Amino acid sequence: MPVPAPSPDARAVVTGASQNIGEALATELAARGHSLIITARREDVLTTLAGRLVDEYGVAVEVRPADLGDAAERQKLVDELATRNISILCANAGTATFGPVATLDPAVERAQVQLNAIAVHDLVLAVLPGMIERKAGGILISGSAAGNSPIPYNATYAATKAFVNTFSESLRGELRKTGVHVTLLAPGPVRTELPDPAEASIVEKLVPDFLWISTEYTAKKSLDALVRNKMRVVPGVTSKAMSVASQYAPRAIVAPIVGSFYKKMGG
Repeated sequence: MPVPAPSPDARAVVTGASQNIGEALATELAARGHSLIITARREDVLTTLAGRLVDEYGVAVEVRPADLGDAAERQKLVDELATRNISILCANAGTATFGPVATLDPAVERAQVQLNAIAVHDLVLAVLPGMIERKAGGILISGSAAGNSPIPYNATYAATKAFVNTFSESLRGELRKTGVHVTLLAPGPVRTELPDPAEASIVEKLVPDFLWISTEYTAKKSLDALVRNKMRVVPGVTSKAMSVASQYAPRAIVAPIVGSFYKKMGG
């Protein structure tokens, strides 16, 4: 069965919807007629986005501000989603740190694990029973090409993305005959627009312009892949190259090469 068509009582959920891929996914889903539940930490940004989507596409948009890295805040959303008709879940929220893990703030690293891995697991388990009962649904999980191999100086992020990459593709195998689609999004560098050179992040300064892909392109490719029930969508030259390298190159060789690049980001 295909991913459910838009309906008045169903909602597509997008986490991390306040910016970047999350905002682009929410916009693309609204353009396709889906009413939404959008969540991120910044309520004001979510409210502005919701207003724009309602005006442009005439869909219903519910705003749920929450820090999904906080167990108590996350549980409130989990409890609600378990009772709702959720047609699509885009588990997209995530964060990253760079540098030697021994020098990073342990609290920040723990929160990163909560957001990038445990929140994805919790939200999927919340919506999955309803999707299986309805024999229809779509789950798009934002993993990363970074989860395919060890990355020194990006250790926590790479580890959490390794978890969601494997979880997504394992889950897809379990749901093959249920009508529920599961697709892993594993992008490389993604951005909405060219940054002001004075305000560019260290990542934007180190990665050449031609390797970046747009958030709008990523959202469209991802949702198209979800409709087709593809196991993994890998948009962009960089992510494809990282995927190939992780499959064929020895990890002992890949790790120090990639780590030398990520060490600069930690600076």
